[in-house]
Amino acid sequence: MSTRSQDETRNLHVLGTGRLPNLEGGPGVGLLESFPNCYPGRPYVISISFPEFTSLCPVTGQPDFGTLSVEYVPDRLCVESKSFKLYMFAFRNHQSFMETITNTVLDDLRELLAPCWCRVKGLFAPRGGTRIHVFAEEFKNMPDEQNQRVREAVRAWRAEADPHRP
Repeated sequence: MSTRSQDETRNLHVLGTGRLPNLEGGPGVGLLESFPNCYPGRPYVISISFPEFTSLCPVTGQPDFGTLSVEYVPDRLCVESKSFKLYMFAFRNHQSFMETITNTVLDDLRELLAPCWCRVKGLFAPRGGTRIHVFAEEFKNMPDEQNQRVREAVRAWRAEADPHRP
């Protein structure tokens, strides 16, 4: 016997359908899907890591490789992970600097989710002997009590030696 959670899935169009969006237009917030956060009053951190990120240098066309990680405290919405993966794939033939990519991902997630806090980390593989890491983050303007609770959750998350280890 199976049971169903209270998760709202009616507005998800990619997950489980076999239909893929057209990625040829490059990355954009329209590729991302969201679902309602069942725990909007509880500040908790969601972390998504994409270790096979690729894009192209806007000047040379050479490939850039890296890991893009997103950490956020959701407010009303959460990003659906398959749509996030496809969004990441859309960067493969997209020419942009690493700094722009990291900030674009943050902007797109802010537009889609309006999270309480979001940080995007672009950890790019060395090219030409130079390693570039880009970090971009923003806290949403919130009432004082909520702001304090969210910031405490973020502090606790950052204090973890390796938050991805059990």
